[in-house]
Amino acid sequence: MPIDDGDRLAPVSWLFGEPEQPRHDEGNDREPGRNGEFERINNVSMRALARRGMSIAEMRDFLVRRDFDSAEVEQECDRLLSVGLLDDRVLAESLLSTLRDRKGLGRSGVVAELRRRKIDSSVIDAVLSQSAEHDETELDRALQVAARRARQLGSLDRDTARRRLSAFLLRKGYSAGIAMIATDRSLESAASTGPVFR
Repeated sequence: MPIDDGDRLAPVSWLFGEPEQPRHDEGNDREPGRNGEFERINNVSMRALARRGMSIAEMRDFLVRRDFDSAEVEQECDRLLSVGLLDDRVLAESLLSTLRDRKGLGRSGVVAELRRRKIDSSVIDAVLSQSAEHDETELDRALQVAARRARQLGSLDRDTARRRLSAFLLRKGYSAGIAMIATDRSLESAASTGPVFR
């Protein structure tokens, strides 16, 4: 029996994405890909990630503030996690390197900044524990930071320089004991190789 040409249709290729599909089960949660919301929430999340790395909690809060439905937010965060665009451990490792190397922060300063970025405490502990096995010690980092700063304090008397350098290290997140040791060693080294403190 011959087949009517009307029964054979060519497949349709949409030029600008698949159109909205009718929903067959109103009881299900909304699926972003079916109602056009996927494109909108995806555009918003990708623009945010293009500007800077974000933690899972930061992304969740960011999308909620832009009035996306909580179910859509969770679906988008899950999708970003599944493709590796959200990863709190990778973000924490990257921030740890930046905070130590560029800003010279000590352990408590690093922890405070990672918490501010809403990274889970267990992830912070794991990253700091792993880095402690490979990195220089906290005192070594404090000595490097203090040595750079001490060279700028040569015009001050020793007590003032000591007070300012110690306060600087404390603000960077180093413990009082490490700040004191690094301050004394750095000022001694600066006095012997550079300006003499009054």
